[in-house]
Amino acid sequence: MINRQPHKKYFLLIIGLLLIDALSAQNEPLQHAYTDTLTLSKVLSSLYDVSQLPQYMDKTFCAQVSSYDITGGNDDGFSGKNSFIRRNADSSLVIFDVKGAGVINRIWTPTPTEDTLDFYLDGTDKPALSIKYSDLFSGKVEPFAAPLCGNDLGGFYCYFPLLFNNGCMIVSRGKKMQFHQVQYRLYPLGKQVKSFSANLSATEKNELQTIAGLWTHAKRTITDMQVNKNAAPIKTITKQFELLSGKSAIIFNAAKGGRIAGIECSPANAFEGLNKLIDIEIKWDDDKTPAVYCPVADFFGYAFGSQAMQSLLLGTRGNINYCYIPMPFDKKATIRLRYRNPPDGGPVSPVQIKTNVYYTSSKRVPEKEGRFYTSWNRKAANGESHVFLNTHGRGHYIGTVLQAQGLNPGMTYFFEGDDSTAVDGMMRMHGTGSEDYFNGGWYALSDRWDGKLSLPLHGCLDYSLPYCRTGAYRFYMSDKISFEKSIFQSIEHGPSGNLVPVDYTSLGLYYADTAPAAVRPPSNELSKVYVPDTLIMYPQLMNVIIENNISVKTAWAYNTGGMSYTYTADNASGLKIAITEIPFGKYKLLADFVRNAEGAEFSFWQGQHIIAGWLTANAPNEQIEKNYFIADLEHTPSKNTITIHFKTAPGKDKFILNRLIFIRLRD
Repeated sequence: MINRQPHKKYFLLIIGLLLIDALSAQNEPLQHAYTDTLTLSKVLSSLYDVSQLPQYMDKTFCAQVSSYDITGGNDDGFSGKNSFIRRNADSSLVIFDVKGAGVINRIWTPTPTEDTLDFYLDGTDKPALSIKYSDLFSGKVEPFAAPLCGNDLGGFYCYFPLLFNNGCMIVSRGKKMQFHQVQYRLYPLGKQVKSFSANLSATEKNELQTIAGLWTHAKRTITDMQVNKNAAPIKTITKQFELLSGKSAIIFNAAKGGRIAGIECSPANAFEGLNKLIDIEIKWDDDKTPAVYCPVADFFGYAFGSQAMQSLLLGTRGNINYCYIPMPFDKKATIRLRYRNPPDGGPVSPVQIKTNVYYTSSKRVPEKEGRFYTSWNRKAANGESHVFLNTHGRGHYIGTVLQAQGLNPGMTYFFEGDDSTAVDGMMRMHGTGSEDYFNGGWYALSDRWDGKLSLPLHGCLDYSLPYCRTGAYRFYMSDKISFEKSIFQSIEHGPSGNLVPVDYTSLGLYYADTAPAAVRPPSNELSKVYVPDTLIMYPQLMNVIIENNISVKTAWAYNTGGMSYTYTADNASGLKIAITEIPFGKYKLLADFVRNAEGAEFSFWQGQHIIAGWLTANAPNEQIEKNYFIADLEHTPSKNTITIHFKTAPGKDKFILNRLIFIRLRD
C-alpha cells in the first residue's frame, strides 16, 4: 500500500480510467455485451476447468491494491504507514475501496493479525462479512478453507472469490496493518454480479469439492484435467525415439485446426544437467515466430537444471514432465524437440525419449479465445528490472516461472525486488517483494521461504543460501490478467534501484491474438546454469548436530545479511555441521566470527581429523573477524561434515558465528 494522499490520487486515477474504459465498452458491438449474471459458481469453475484458460475476459479491469512504498524505498509494510488508504475517526483503517461490479480474486499477506476485517459490499452500512484477518487463511471459518485458502512458505493466501455488484470496501478494525496485496477484477457498466453470501448453495459447495478433489489429487493425469464433459474426445499421439545431438524431432504435427490438451515427456531426468541442451519449440498456424521456444527444463519448471515444479498445470511427477495447459490453434500446429550440440563440440550420448501429445479436433474460436505463447528471458542484469513479458495485442497473462541467481555471494537480497504490471499503458499492479509475488514471505527463515515446495498455483522451486539463489512460480486462473492492447510485466532485483547484480531466467505464459514480433532463441551460453565459486553458509539455515551441551542465542547484530548465532558451550562440546549443500570438491574455508572477552577456544575437524588447530575467540575488546582463513579442505561423499570443537572455561565459553565461506580451489 502507500501513503494516504498519494494513494488517494492513484485510486482516483484508476477509477477515472476504469469509467472511461467501461463507458467505451457500452459502444462495442453486441457480441461483447454481458447478458447473464456473474455468480460465484462461474468464478469457482475457472479454478478447476482448465478449458476456460484460453478464453478472453474482454473489457474487464484487472488491478491490485498493495502496501508497496510509493516513494521507491523498501518500506512495503514494515512500518505500516503505506498500508492503508485512509484512517477513519475511530482509528480503523480502510485498506480497499472500489466502485462498480467486480470480484476480489486474491488476498495475500505474510502478517495476518487477530483484528477483524469488515467487508462492506454494494454501498451498504452493515458489513456483509466480518472475519478475523487470520481466519481468511486458517480454515476455521467456512467457506474460507483449503485448498483455496491457506499458508505456506511464509505467506498467507486466499483465492476464495469475493463478488460484489456495486462496490467493495474493506476496513480493518486494528490500528496497524502491514504487508498485503488485494487483486481484483472490475466489469463494465451494466454487468450484473451476484454479491457474496456466506450461505453457499449446494451447487457452490459442489464446486468447492471439485476444486479440492483436483488440486489435492496426488497423481493427476490428462483425464483428471478434462472436467468439461462437453469437450471433444481426446486423441493421443505417442512417440518413442532416440534424439541425437545436433538433430530435432517432431512430436506433433497438425494440418488443420484443433487444440493441444496436454503434453507429456519422459524420462524427466534426461533433461537434467547444467547445460540444458534440449529445447522445445511450438509453432501455430502461419506465425513466423515460435509460440514457445526455450529449454525443455525451463518450460517444465526445473530449477537450475534439476526437476522441481509439481503445479496443477505444469511440472514433473514420477519422472514424467507434464503440461496440461490447453492450446487451441486455427489451422496448423507443430511441436518439435531440438538437441543442440554441446558447447565444447565434443560427443554426447543420444537421449531416449517418449512423448504423449493429447489433442482434440476442436479448433480455436478466434473471437473468444487466444493462442498460447511464452516469453523466455535469460539475462544478467544490474540497474534495470528483469522483464517477464512485453507484448502487444489482446489477451491475458496466466503464469510466471522464475530462476533467480544472485551474482554476489551472500544473502539473497535480490529477492527484495517488487513486481509490477502495466496493462494497456497504465500501471495496474505493484508488489511488495519477490517472494510476496509468489504468495510466500520472509526468505532465509526456517520453515518459511527456505526450501522447495510445490502447491497447485504457486511454489518455491529452490532456495539455497550457499548458492545465493532461489526459484519460484505462480499461475493465474480466476485472476488471469486481461489486456486489450498491451502488457508489460517485470520484477526488480534488490531493495531499490535494481542495484543487486543478478542472473535471472524466466518464463512468462500468456494467451493472445497476436504472435510476438520476435523471440530470443535459446543458445548454449544462455541455457548454461551459473555455478558460483564462492558459497556462503549462514547459521540460521545450517543443519547442525550439537555434541555435549551448547545453548544458542540468535541476533541480527553484525551486518552480515543474516542472523549471527552465539553459542555458549560446555568444555569439550561440539557443533557438527552438514555441508551437503556444497558441491564436492576442494575448498578454502573461511569464517566470519567475533572475538570478545567471553570468547572460547575452538578448532575445526573433519571426522576424527583436525583441519585447523586451536584458535581463540577471546579478546579484551570486541573484534569482528571477516574472511578469517581456517583451512583447506576436501568435500567428498565420505567427508560431508565439519565439526567445531570447543575448549571453555568459566566466563570464556562463547563463540559468535556469523558465516562460513567456501571458496572453490581449481586444479
